[in-house]
Amino acid sequence: MHHNYDRAGFSLIEIMVVMVILGLLAGLLVPRIMDRPDEAKFTKAQMDIRTIESALRFYRLDNGRYPTTNQGLQALIQRPDSGPTPANWRTGGYLEASSLPRDPWGNDYIYRSPGADGRDYEVISLGADGQEGGTGHNREIRSWELQE
Repeated sequence: MHHNYDRAGFSLIEIMVVMVILGLLAGLLVPRIMDRPDEAKFTKAQMDIRTIESALRFYRLDNGRYPTTNQGLQALIQRPDSGPTPANWRTGGYLEASSLPRDPWGNDYIYRSPGADGRDYEVISLGADGQEGGTGHNREIRSWELQE
């Protein structure tokens, strides 16, 4: 009597081959993933800047102008008492948070109004190194360089 067993499952050799392939793939992928924390921080900084920009636009809609450099981003969460005082400052401010966000590297966002090249304003993160200049993740992230 001849039994024809259905092959359910995998042989040890097949499992070993799959493990070797997975090991090789992991060896290739892990170094790329290790580079990601800075990438994620960079993306977070860009999103923060976009959020701040939205708040600045609402501020301008209500008050007819952007906060001055001197008033700074603080004007988005606390009514400025230095001139020019905003006419229709929104109770509760323009950002969800009760304190200003810091960039993902723990530094304050820089705000200037007017900004570079005749722009109304600019919001800048200094990047991973916290200072002007640099390349890669150390470069600045500027509001006016972000793609809409």
